[in-house]
Amino acid sequence: MSVTAAPDAVRMTHHGADFDALRRQDPQIAEVLLGELERQSDSLQLIAAENFTSPAVLAALGSPLANKYAEGYPGARHHGGCELVDTAERIAVERATALFGAEHANVQPHSGSSAVLAAYAALLKPGDSVLAMGLPYGGHLTHGSPANFSGRWFDFVGYGVDAESGLIDYDQVRTLARTHRPKAIVCGSISYPRHPDYAAFRVIADEVGAYLIADAAHPMGLIAGGAAPSPVPYADVVCATTHKVLRGPRGGMILCGSELAERIDRAVFPFTQGGAQMHTIAAKAVAFGEASTPAFTAYAHQVVANARVLADGLEAEGFAVLTGGTDTHLISADPAPLGVDGRKARGRLAAAGMVLDTCALPYGDGRGIRLGTAAVTTQGMRETEMERITALFTAAMREEGEETRKVRTEVRELAGRFPPYQG
Repeated sequence: MSVTAAPDAVRMTHHGADFDALRRQDPQIAEVLLGELERQSDSLQLIAAENFTSPAVLAALGSPLANKYAEGYPGARHHGGCELVDTAERIAVERATALFGAEHANVQPHSGSSAVLAAYAALLKPGDSVLAMGLPYGGHLTHGSPANFSGRWFDFVGYGVDAESGLIDYDQVRTLARTHRPKAIVCGSISYPRHPDYAAFRVIADEVGAYLIADAAHPMGLIAGGAAPSPVPYADVVCATTHKVLRGPRGGMILCGSELAERIDRAVFPFTQGGAQMHTIAAKAVAFGEASTPAFTAYAHQVVANARVLADGLEAEGFAVLTGGTDTHLISADPAPLGVDGRKARGRLAAAGMVLDTCALPYGDGRGIRLGTAAVTTQGMRETEMERITALFTAAMREEGEETRKVRTEVRELAGRFPPYQG
């Protein structure tokens, strides 16, 4: 794609600053930007953690709010000239608390990991014991990886899933909690496709006197749209991202009750972060507003419907779908019955224009694949397209060389009928 013309989707004008200015000033970066837009437009984005933001969210991200330094919170900043960004943050907080039924929201975390770090900082001390889903079963890096701050600063114990069903073993969770008496229990994962039983986790946490932290980075958009149960009534703290299914800017947020509000806020600033990214906070406000509409509710339910059709199709084609299906937007599967492991499967699918991730498998040393339907649903795809994607998946897995190029052409044609951005 040439940088000689910019599509309306990436042309954003704020007091004369637009894409044309970038094209003139730095054509190399302009070429990267347009190339990425083209990549997103002519392939299928099936990474479970990705989505397409709206043009309104993109406009907020590319706004003059990016220029403003605003350490602190509305009404108590460490910099002058914050009256308008204070308004933006208050709007974001009000919309988040209303959308999720929470007493308090902090919308400043730069990412989901930053949100989890702040939650730990507010509730724990280094060396405290924490019970969370083990990484081989779908736990996140912040759930005790030795390469992450969580595994270095806290004593993590991992719970797993039942070997037969692939579902969380709540009896094991209870036994581990009674044995280790953790200061906090974390529920949430990056590849578990079923809804956690938040009420069961709450009972176990109360039994051992632990805080309950819900890491809802993946399902938060489904929760906003009423397509997944909410952890807010059960968890002491809920950490989340604002992208993924929620379809906002890349960033994080924290929800909690009023009794923990001050501790959470101080853990975000000044303990773990400095200045807030006000353009991102404004974009979060836009996304929260969009997520409160009937159209978003319909979208969230369609995401789940699409994922179930895709999971059923893949299982029928021979993939070993973990837990036998999905309740959410994501699917985890083992391609071994087709004669390949997760890494080779990802490579074949990428060559055909279908982009997804690998994931750990609960039992065994191999890798599986993890995919999601949030982005393709944003593009307008429905059950019929999921059936088509299943067929393309199977063809890409079983063919190489010239046949892969044929599949790539079909993928490009399908994606072209559902452009993420018009114009």
